Amino acid sequence: MTPQEFSAKWADARLKERAGSQEHFIDVCRLVGSPTPADVDKTGEFFTFERGVVRGGATQGGRKGFADVWLRGNFAWEYKGPHKNLVDAYAQLQLYREDLEHPPLSVVCDMDRFEVHTNFERAASVVHSFTNEDIGSAGPEGREAMRVLTALFSDPDSLRPGRTREGITEEVAARFALLADGLRGREEDPEDLHEQEMLKRLLDLNRRRAGAHVG
Repeated sequence: MTPQEFSAKWADARLKERAGSQEHFIDVCRLVGSPTPADVDKTGEFFTFERGVVRGGATQGGRKGFADVWLRGNFAWEYKGPHKNLVDAYAQLQLYREDLEHPPLSVVCDMDRFEVHTNFERAASVVHSFTNEDIGSAGPEGREAMRVLTALFSDPDSLRPGRTREGITEEVAARFALLADGLRGREEDPEDLHEQEMLKRLLDLNRRRAGAHVG
């Protein structure tokens, strides 16, 4: 299936979630050249529709639910009907993460809009957003949409953000420290100098925690 064929097929779809989601996902598999769940997993052990979960994990005594699609080590995918709230869909997936073995990618989709959220450990989270129309485009939007969709199945780590949470914290702390240095040079309020010291301590603490985590 070509990107243009996929986009044309789903352009005017008004199917409700239950009626269209599995066929839509199978077409995504065809689009990127991936086997479907039933092609490679006859028992639903690692790649399946309707993966049973406990919201918040079994240790929290949560209610039972189902993830629409799950591929172990790659992603969890939640569908919603046309024009439904994808923020709610993502929040729902977050409740499933423990029982789904903490997949690095979370996908929410209403069969027109796609959002791929990164959830890599110790990395900043980003969202790759695109539409059905983007997929059929011959321009950069189409190439980027296909890159992200293909990575879901074959190379999720290629979507890992380049900056870690620790790195972002260090950047922010360093910028504030530079600002405080400038204030000190102009002999501003001593409280600003105290803030600089606190920021330096925060930076040192963050580095120590990062080192302990790695070790």
